[in-house]
Amino acid sequence: MFPRERFEEFERTMLCGYAAFCAETAGRERPEEKCQLRTEYQRDRDRILHSNSFRRLKHKTQVFLSPAGDHYRTRLTHTLEVSQIARTITRALMLNEDLTEAIALGHDLGHTPFGHAGERMLDKLSPDGFHHYEQSLRVVDILEKDGQGLNLTREVRDGILKHTNMTASTLEGCAVRYADVIAYINHDIDDSIRAGILKEEDIPRSITGVLGHSKSERITTLVGSLVECGITETDREDDKGVPIGGKFVRLSMSEEVYKAYKELHRFMFDCVYTNPKCKSEESKAQDMIAYLYEYYTEHIEALPAMYMNLAYKYGIDRAVCDYISGMTDVFAVETFKELFIPAAWMVK
Repeated sequence: MFPRERFEEFERTMLCGYAAFCAETAGRERPEEKCQLRTEYQRDRDRILHSNSFRRLKHKTQVFLSPAGDHYRTRLTHTLEVSQIARTITRALMLNEDLTEAIALGHDLGHTPFGHAGERMLDKLSPDGFHHYEQSLRVVDILEKDGQGLNLTREVRDGILKHTNMTASTLEGCAVRYADVIAYINHDIDDSIRAGILKEEDIPRSITGVLGHSKSERITTLVGSLVECGITETDREDDKGVPIGGKFVRLSMSEEVYKAYKELHRFMFDCVYTNPKCKSEESKAQDMIAYLYEYYTEHIEALPAMYMNLAYKYGIDRAVCDYISGMTDVFAVETFKELFIPAAWMVK
């Protein structure tokens, strides 16, 4: 028996009946010979972890643009926190932790420079619109490995695409969707306190009285409620129902915790995500994105060779969005300077 086969047998023995078993994956777009050491989901996790797009996340904005400090989150640290929370949930519920980790590590690969500000501008400029979750799927399907893509399993691809506003086809994908919100709300509170925008006591007591008075307490309460409520059957018409084994099942929190969770979400949008101090540099970042978009759509020859080929295949707009969305904050700024800011005279 190969190590992969032993682990597949371990999954059948240890995971719950609603888990996505590696041996029962719907497969890849391009069939491949199986690995002797790793399961299919473990291979997907490794492919994402070793990708160029994953490494670039360390230089992409989470909430604060170019923060003056080493402890603010980036898109990479956000991704790692989502992965940790999602793995905790799925491990406790006896779901497939490897599938969860692969989805979590890949869910934000398509994010633009300058966070959601960059995403909103590309969405405004592109005739076809732009959404980071769709771009994340495009990254793993097409853009990685010089246009070959990563050829991931269908379950991982589904979880990546549906992590924001759709219900995934697996409970592991649903766990990542919950973990994403739990992570960003709580670490954004932490960063906002560090930036002097928020104080812990500013959070309404109706929220802290239920969820807790610290990041750790809130995450523990939210994750604990998901685990305590467990996997429940739901009505066919429920938009959060996942069809598994002839039934519709879902993950859920207690009514009290879920109400506080939604209230905290609204509080953060009102007090942080739309706060002028957080958004003070957004217009500049969006202007840069707009200038870069206009330049490359009018000068397709200035795109790197791979993106020129994509332009011929998918259209200029799509290729330009691919190129700009893959930039880090620093690379976008430097490219803007190179294209639009006159260089200083060098006197010899």
